[in-house]
This record gives sequence, structure tokens and C-alpha cells, in this order.
Amino acid sequence: MSAAPVLNPFSLFFASIFTSNILLANFLGMCSFISISKDGKSSNGLGFAVTVVLGITSAVNWAVLHFVLIPLQLEYLRYIVFIITIAATVQILEMIIDRVSQALYMSLGIFLPLITVNCAILGVSLFIDIRAYTFVQSVIYGVGSGLGWWLAIAALSAIRKKTDKSPVPAGLKGPGITMITIGFMAMAFMGFSGMLQVQ
Repeated sequence: MSAAPVLNPFSLFFASIFTSNILLANFLGMCSFISISKDGKSSNGLGFAVTVVLGITSAVNWAVLHFVLIPLQLEYLRYIVFIITIAATVQILEMIIDRVSQALYMSLGIFLPLITVNCAILGVSLFIDIRAYTFVQSVIYGVGSGLGWWLAIAALSAIRKKTDKSPVPAGLKGPGITMITIGFMAMAFMGFSGMLQVQ
């Protein structure tokens, strides 16, 4: 196994939010991103949920991989174990949101349990493994990636609110202008790539 890269924690955190944004640089987690971003409250609720799940699963998956799977030479089970960890975390979070905020639970609808199969969540755990991050780097990258995903969905929600009231050509209304907006957002985020990048 390769040694963990030497990375400044701030650089890793900044890069995971902006220059290597899991959503706008790697295009992972697009389904719920496009569907939920119609409403600001739901976008922020889902962004928070994704951030919490990423923070927890990054730490748990790293620990399970390094303290259970590698010592037992069961690394080939990592995908299954990562998905089980993610599913369990989402299930617990779903029960908490249901108890705390029924309105948010109803507005997130099917997309809350679907965080389990959100490819951004699994993607972060796999990037952590591939890049051989330490535990601290893994948590920083996981939380930063969640905040980056939250920032992207909150920004798209605000932009969609404006474009809904703007004179958009009929052929571009709805999905058309949304995809163009996402493209411009991706270019804007990747404009930071000359500053910092996660390797």
C-alpha cells in the first residue's frame, strides 16, 4: 500500500470544496442535485444530510478498511462494506430527520433514502482509498466534499429561482437552462484549479 500523500489540511479542505468539487469537477451525485435544487429549503436540507453522511462514512470506512479488511486480507470486500456503512448511516439519519423535522423529511421525499446510492458518497470513500489518505485527511476530505456538494446545490437552487422568473427562450426552459447553468457553475469552480488540487 502506498504512503499517504503529504498535504496541508487547509489545502485539502479548500480543494475538496472548490477545485476538486465532487459534484462539479467529478460529476458524482448529479441525480438528486438536479431534482432537489428546485427548492431552497430542500436543497439546504439535503446538502446538510449529504455533508453529515460524508463526514461519518469517510471516517468509518477508513477505519473498517485499515483495522478490519486489510489485517484480515479481505480488501476485495471493500465495495460491499462501504455500501453497507453508507446505508446504515443514511438509515439512522433518516430516522433522526423524521423525528426532528417532519416537513423537511416530506420535502426530501425519496431522495433522502436515495443518499445510500448517491455515487458521490461512495466516490469519496473510494477516492480516500485510492489516494491512501490518513484518517485525519479522510475526515477533512469527506467533510470538505460534503460542503462542496452543499455549496453547489445551494448555488444552483438560488440561480434556478432567478431563472424561473427570467425571460428564458421557450426551447431552453426547464432542463435546458438548468444544464447550461450547471455547465457554467462547473467552469467557475474549476477556475480555481490553478491554485490548489487534490492529488
